[in-house]
This record gives sequence, C-alpha cells and structure tokens, in this order.
Amino acid sequence: MMKLPIKRVYDETAPGDGTRILVDRLWPRGVRKERVDLWLKDIAPSDALRHAFHGQPQHWEAFCAAYAAELGGASAQAALNRLRNAVQSGPVTLLYAARDEARNNAAALRDWLLLHEG
Repeated sequence: MMKLPIKRVYDETAPGDGTRILVDRLWPRGVRKERVDLWLKDIAPSDALRHAFHGQPQHWEAFCAAYAAELGGASAQAALNRLRNAVQSGPVTLLYAARDEARNNAAALRDWLLLHEG
C-alpha cells in the first residue's frame, strides 16, 4: 500500500488529496456531501469501541489493538477491499472528524494498513 495521508474532514480540500474517503462511523456535523468522495463507515471502529475510548488518549494502545481486531470482521473486510481498490486507482486521503490529530481512527487505520500491507 502506498503513502496514505490523513486529514480532518473540516480542513480545506487540496488538489493533491485525490479520492477523499471518510472513515468515521458517523457523518460529521456541518460537512457537505461533496467534500467527501466515499464514505466507508464499515471500516470505522464500532460504536462500543468509539465510546469506550473517547477522550482517553492514555488508552491509545488498547484502542489500536481493539480496533485491529474489529478490522477482521466481514463488513470491515469488505470496506477494506473498497479502500484497496481506491488506492490502486490513484491518490487517496483518509478523512476523520476527531479533534486529536495524532490519535484518531484514521491514524490507527493508516498505521494498521502500513503494517499489514506495506
């Protein structure tokens, strides 16, 4: 897998973004549909996982491990296949809505992809 940048969905779009893929379970408030090319909500952490770790950066490692386990599920695997196809077609930027730019599900997903798919 190639370099996979991440960006807050609220940040300005840029020509180099390529296909902008939202990887959150919930649609972010105030974001128009045309700012996102593809929404892969099935690749996002479950509601239970999201609630369990929300606002607890000290549990980042545990969140990443639990999220990695969820990525093995059937719906997540189908969404991963759609993501792989998009990456093969050109540049992709993963979008997220969280305020924490270092510890968010898009960063965890990117790191997991780079580890498992190189």
